[in-house]
Amino acid sequence: MLTFLGLIVLVVGACILVNSFFLEDYYVRHKVDVLRNAYRTVNTALTDGAGESDLNMTVQKLSDTYNISMVVVDEAMGTVVSSINDVDFLQRQLISNLFDRRPMAPDDRIIEENDKYTLQIKSDVMTGDQYIEMWGLMDSGSLFIMRSAMESIEDSVAISNRFLIYIGVIAGMVSILISLFASRLISKPIRELTGISEKMKELDFNVKYEGEAHNEIGVLGQNINELSETLESTISELKTANNELERDIARKTEIDDMRKEFLSNVSHELKTPLALIQGYAEGLKDCVNDDAESREYYSDVIVDEAAKMNNIVQKLLTLNQLEFGQDSVSLERFDIVALIKDYIGSADILIRQAGAHVQMEDYKPVDVWGDEFKAEEVFNNYFTNALNHLDGERKIDISIRRIEGKVRISVFNTGEPIPEDAIEHIWEKFYKVDKARTREYGGSGVGLSIVKAIQDSIGRAYGVINYDNGVEFYFELDAA
Repeated sequence: MLTFLGLIVLVVGACILVNSFFLEDYYVRHKVDVLRNAYRTVNTALTDGAGESDLNMTVQKLSDTYNISMVVVDEAMGTVVSSINDVDFLQRQLISNLFDRRPMAPDDRIIEENDKYTLQIKSDVMTGDQYIEMWGLMDSGSLFIMRSAMESIEDSVAISNRFLIYIGVIAGMVSILISLFASRLISKPIRELTGISEKMKELDFNVKYEGEAHNEIGVLGQNINELSETLESTISELKTANNELERDIARKTEIDDMRKEFLSNVSHELKTPLALIQGYAEGLKDCVNDDAESREYYSDVIVDEAAKMNNIVQKLLTLNQLEFGQDSVSLERFDIVALIKDYIGSADILIRQAGAHVQMEDYKPVDVWGDEFKAEEVFNNYFTNALNHLDGERKIDISIRRIEGKVRISVFNTGEPIPEDAIEHIWEKFYKVDKARTREYGGSGVGLSIVKAIQDSIGRAYGVINYDNGVEFYFELDAA
């Protein structure tokens, strides 16, 4: 309501200021245009030789329409046409303008002057009234004078301003009624939205805004409806997540069972080398064989089995750190080609002992993002696994290729494919496809679990592909 009233007061005040400062100038310009138009009309009629009756009719029409007094005289001061009865008065004014060069009164001024006519504001000496006069020469050679009285512009402005004040008061009263009606119209949906928000605070999402207005409040109502639906959906999701959390808690028992199984597997893996170490150590102690060669053999077995135990423990420690997030991942840019070549060079003795034929194209440098140490650990497990399962042509093929912003490193070895029912288990700890063969080369069944943990920690793909003549293991890194 105050806004409505303020706008009305502002508009009325602006109109009063405009009237006070600009109405008089506008009024004068209007009067000047009227006299110019009258001059052109009469001048054209005289030039075209209009008859006396037509000329009188034209002048009278102009006089009645625009409140103009006009007299046109010839060279001998004879009246050609006149719009008033007192012709002598206007003739005296014309003669005064032609020959009287006395200074103009303070309020008098010339508006326009040229070789044809003069336009001026002049005060009447007797009455003090102001007139806009135009006098001069027609194209036909006749002299003319025309004048229009200027009503008191100050009075007109005062009347106009009073009228505006009356209108402002009436408009203010009407605006109060309109604003009260409008405020009720606006506040009703707002109160409805307030009630909906109270229901939402109590987690009751069944109440909806039913308004059909297409204004800001309607948009707000629709947004609150969408917010209500979103909150209801989110709470539903939270309840679902809570159920999942309960299931996760229920899985704790399953994890405990897995832990027991893990301890059982570790015990099983360590039992054999411990038994061998113990047996051969007791043999040395009891001097089962006194010759130096036998003692050397017993000692080698003990050292070998101890090394296997150490290898298992180290891998289990590495796997534990990876699975429980205790091992930090340092992503850096490095050349995977150089890493693989360096590794193959350091494993040359193992390659010759296994009788393997390692093939790898002469790749240009390929930069990747990753943890260089862990990438080498993954490749080491794949390559060692390939050496231990060589058969047939005894060939190991290493390939590097880009796949949609990733770099895939593959290690293929000829030999027996992995049984289909075993593929999904090979990434599990201590799982062995061929236990006898694994035992033969001292495998622990942990290497591929380490690969899985490393690749999961950086969120990149890994896997295995069976072929008729062998197996391919691969892992991926981001291309740099």
